[in-house]
Amino acid sequence: MDGLSDALDALAAEDLAPLVGPALLERLRPLLLALNRLAAEIARTVAECEVSGAAGHDGLTTMASWLRGHGHLSGAEAARVVRAGRALGHLPAMAAAFAAGEVTGEQAAVLGTVADPAKLALAAGQGVDLRVVDGLLTGVARRHPQADTARAVRHYADRLDADGPEPDPTEGRRLSITRHADGSVSFRGDLDAVGGEEVATAVEAVVQAGRAAADGRTRTQQQADALAQLADNALAGGGLPVLRTVKPHVVVTVDVEDLADPATGAGAAELASGAVVSAARARWLACDGAVTRIVMGPAGLPLDVGRTQRVVPPHLRRAVERRDRHCVFAGCGAPAWWCDVHHVLEWANGGDTSVENSALLCERHHTKVHHGFRVERGTDGRWRTWRPDGTRIRTGPGNTGPPLTSAA
Repeated sequence: MDGLSDALDALAAEDLAPLVGPALLERLRPLLLALNRLAAEIARTVAECEVSGAAGHDGLTTMASWLRGHGHLSGAEAARVVRAGRALGHLPAMAAAFAAGEVTGEQAAVLGTVADPAKLALAAGQGVDLRVVDGLLTGVARRHPQADTARAVRHYADRLDADGPEPDPTEGRRLSITRHADGSVSFRGDLDAVGGEEVATAVEAVVQAGRAAADGRTRTQQQADALAQLADNALAGGGLPVLRTVKPHVVVTVDVEDLADPATGAGAAELASGAVVSAARARWLACDGAVTRIVMGPAGLPLDVGRTQRVVPPHLRRAVERRDRHCVFAGCGAPAWWCDVHHVLEWANGGDTSVENSALLCERHHTKVHHGFRVERGTDGRWRTWRPDGTRIRTGPGNTGPPLTSAA
């Protein structure tokens, strides 16, 4: 690992400015090969981590959740790495090509679906020689781009289960919602034929209802507006499931001065996700929304109910959600609506029901902190987590230093 780090340092120190196009491309090719080889080592290591239950050392259940929280991978990328690692033992040709850098991590994950337990059982029942399939599909991946690899794997899967029962349409549904630094959101997903038809029909109904003679929006803009309107209607209708005793709603936080000031107030308000919007936008939302006053101090809405009440009241939960936003256990990040409000110093041991003594924890990690793990909020406002042995859990690929031990 030290040699690898030294080699990367040497590469990073090279001046690329004097290089022209062909020379840059020649430099890029071996880097891509090295990237694939590193991806193969990551997948191999993750597979061994799964076998040994390594994620449990940091209070997590799966390596996918560990990769999201500690490796800062997206959910989709974490799932791809895990899938590729699990397939290595079943697909030796793919494993060899992956280790040699001849296929990408994304291709390896697609090939890895061949080794899903259900497909392995079907192949065994039909006498399919998996070694032949492995060799053929790996050959496609070596010579062709990602899309062709996926097409070949899908063709194999269709042939494997050509006469099987009608598949569950929900198995192929995927939706990824990505938040960007400016608060905007991108969607990427897949739906089966019926689910896709339902969504498209609902969106089209709103598009057609809002058509106007001088509408200058593009088709894609009309559909995006319609999707947002569908969500707005569902939230306003009050029929969505209640989350942790609270109806789902859009939360925007703004100072009372900015709320009263008619100025635009760019960047003066904040959504629950952390996205920043203008005070004008907050006032627009407040037109048909409920306004809750939260005063972080001794006056106004009480944020501390002392020892007389163990259960956290709704107004205090809103304040804790506003501060923590998600599960505070290191590497987790489960959304607020999955979480309980935990007494850092347990109520039974004299802890107050207050914002200062509260932390958002998902069900799994709420259980963990009652079985040896510990969370604490530092003077800088950041949460830190310790294992039962007193070592601190640190997240992020760059955190390679020795573990920290909590103070007595």
